[in-house]
Amino acid sequence: MTGQVSATYRPGSREPGVVELSAEFGIAASTAQKAPAHLRDTGEVHTELGLGTFVGDSK
Repeated sequence: MTGQVSATYRPGSREPGVVELSAEFGIAASTAQKAPAHLRDTGEVHTELGLGTFVGDSK
C-alpha cells in the first residue's frame, strides 16, 4: 500500500478505518490493521491519539 496512500488520499486527510481499507483495497482486515503501523514507520502517515491516522505531506 505504500505509495498508494499519497496517490489516493490528500495530505492531511484522515485515513479510513480497517473495514473501509479492507473493502477499498480488497485486502483482509488483518492486513488492513497492519498497514497503518507500516505506513507510520515509513513516514507516510501519522497518528493523533483520539483523532485517528492522517496522511502526511508528500515528499
